[in-house]
Amino acid sequence: MRYNKKRFIYLISPPRIEKNFLRDLNEILKQNKTSFFQLRLKKDSLKKRLIIGRKIQKMCKKFKVKFLINDDVYLSKKLNADGCHLGQSDMKIKEARKLIGKKIIGITCHNSIKLAKNAIKNKADYLAFGAFNSSKTKKVKYKASISFLKKARKITNTPIVAIGGINSTNYKNLLLNKANFLAISSYIWKNKKLKPKNAVKKLI
Repeated sequence: MRYNKKRFIYLISPPRIEKNFLRDLNEILKQNKTSFFQLRLKKDSLKKRLIIGRKIQKMCKKFKVKFLINDDVYLSKKLNADGCHLGQSDMKIKEARKLIGKKIIGITCHNSIKLAKNAIKNKADYLAFGAFNSSKTKKVKYKASISFLKKARKITNTPIVAIGGINSTNYKNLLLNKANFLAISSYIWKNKKLKPKNAVKKLI
């Protein structure tokens, strides 16, 4: 999985899609800093997720951004998305491969080298570690540090996605310590001071 250093943002959707969302997303993606967009809707019906997913997918294609689905391999297959992201309690990677073939599959590995090694063995396309900071998106159960990131980088060349409370003041340190992508959500969608496009502008 090739990556572009300038396109280090792994953008995660807000938990609810509001009416101005597509306009904001267009403004973000045209800044050419985003490699992935993950649709993460927990509460909407399948029908609604399909409708929203198709609209976002179209925009991702326009800007050459990989469109991924969180947790739901079946939805990923239905939408013919670029892949999916799986947590530790979701479908196993081998089963997911049977359904979506060579598409991208990323795995949550929290702060565990053991989970990372298992994901590498099962040919995950990227490893997600965190949380590196406290987050507004969800309660932090697992805490990862820069020293952990360095340790993880020593065992693999598989792309690493850092997650958890990442914003304009703490993002550079993660990139300097070899995180390939930064998963960002609340800094962009729940920012009380900046509009989404301006929040992204601060990530240089």
